[in-house]
Amino acid sequence: MREGAEAELVGAEAELAAAYERWRNAVADLAPAETDSGLPVEAVYGPTAADARGTLGAAADEYLERLGFPGEPPFTRGIYPSMYRGRPWTVRLYSGWGTAEDTNERFRYLLERGQTGLSVALDLPTQMGLDSDAEPARAEVGKVGVAVASLADMETIFEGIPLERISTSFTINATAPILLAMYQVVGERQGVDPAQLRGTVQNDILKEYLARKTYIYPPRPSMRLATDVIEYCARTLPKFNPISVCGYHVRQAGSDAVQEIAIAISNGLAYVQSVVDRGIGVDEFAPQISFNNSTMRDIFEEIAKHRAARRIWARLIEERFGSTDPRSCRLRLYSGGDGTSLTAAEPHNNIMRIALQALTVVLSGAQAVHTMSWDEALGLPSEESVLLALRTQQILAHESGVARTADPLGGSYYVEALTDELERRIDTLIAKIEENGGIVAGIEDGSLEQAIAESAYEQQRQIEAGERVIVGVNAFAEEGGEEPVETFQVGADVLERQLARLRTTRAERDEAAVAAALAGVEAAARGSENTMPAIVAAVRAYATTGEISDALGRVFGRHTGSTVI
Repeated sequence: MREGAEAELVGAEAELAAAYERWRNAVADLAPAETDSGLPVEAVYGPTAADARGTLGAAADEYLERLGFPGEPPFTRGIYPSMYRGRPWTVRLYSGWGTAEDTNERFRYLLERGQTGLSVALDLPTQMGLDSDAEPARAEVGKVGVAVASLADMETIFEGIPLERISTSFTINATAPILLAMYQVVGERQGVDPAQLRGTVQNDILKEYLARKTYIYPPRPSMRLATDVIEYCARTLPKFNPISVCGYHVRQAGSDAVQEIAIAISNGLAYVQSVVDRGIGVDEFAPQISFNNSTMRDIFEEIAKHRAARRIWARLIEERFGSTDPRSCRLRLYSGGDGTSLTAAEPHNNIMRIALQALTVVLSGAQAVHTMSWDEALGLPSEESVLLALRTQQILAHESGVARTADPLGGSYYVEALTDELERRIDTLIAKIEENGGIVAGIEDGSLEQAIAESAYEQQRQIEAGERVIVGVNAFAEEGGEEPVETFQVGADVLERQLARLRTTRAERDEAAVAAALAGVEAAARGSENTMPAIVAAVRAYATTGEISDALGRVFGRHTGSTVI
């Protein structure tokens, strides 16, 4: 071996030894763990100090570049040194329906039974910036989530729930600034300093144009609002996650795993660039970016997908934006299966699907986990099915042993090969998106939406042809199907109860203060300042979701959807 090559090899081994020692020191205080039969379980398995002294040889450099140790770049094996041994995942079921009182009751029910975080489902009118009494909204009030028409609703949702001790996630995009403002004000009225408030707003408006379609304004002003939220949180709510970049809904729209991650990461990079362009350093806000990805049926592909996503994000944040803080490069993951994988035919089969997907999420190294309810393919989940979803996570955490060691599948020939191949294909698609002008250009010309539609068509073709087996649907189906399942129904009284609160709120508020606050929102939108302070002021005055959305719409206009089917 040439002298230079030998020195390089020694250098790689020394770097591996140093990384190993850093990891050992980080987990030194962990309590011992063992299997049910008493076998000792290490906090992680991989190269040891002996490997670093020469056994691993030339592979040392490749190992550090591709895998490393948990809590060390490139974070393939997890973003924390001890993973679940030191920090259990957050149990966060997506919940909310009807009025604020109904949702408060459901949240209390789940918290009393061991849920450790809240995830708020909002109804379609709230997502679309409509008040509950707007004519197009009435048929949907409280149906797929809770109705939030004003601060009064948000106050009731969290009545008796101490926000200083709980982390709350909001799956909200077009109206994310408004919902975040409401949550901040509720926290303040509970005595919680905004700087201590914890939670997440999804705020990923770009994927709405490609997937769910709950947008209000055109892409570019919508990007401004999303950027306003990120900047505002960096300054005012530093512990709050101002965006959860969402591959989940892209996957639900029909993308495959490669498209899901490539589009999500491209979206994430666009948001980072937008904030950096305002003169804010990447390390001032990137540590609070999170991701919400899907976890579908193919266990090993999904595990490899999440590992590849962490590696790609870490590399791109450092290379493109010059991050010097490892926290900025950590892809923090919230995942919980995928609703499109559940079936209305033989719905009890979904119990098994949910358990397998939850196991997959945990083996992927997620920081927060959502388990769906088996009856979600039929309607809103019942209280009993939600409890089973919660117990599924608790059984995984406390009975299965999967939380005893970090990245238990790391080093598997199959998993590592899948991770490498997914990384290669995702990188290729990201490059293609950028060659075509970037993510916003791909939204505006319809090319990305078309690619997702083609993927969805092919998946459905495979199911209908029997090439992709869905048990109980296109194979092994019981003749005549299962007995009908009684589903949870939103009561007919929900609309009237919601409208009554809205009428009371409007009757009791100071209309002059509301008018002045809404004028402030419109003025902020017409200028170049951050819109969040004006939106917070409007929320304090009890301006409604619809009124604030309309004030922004008078400046930004309304988006007309594409013709891609």
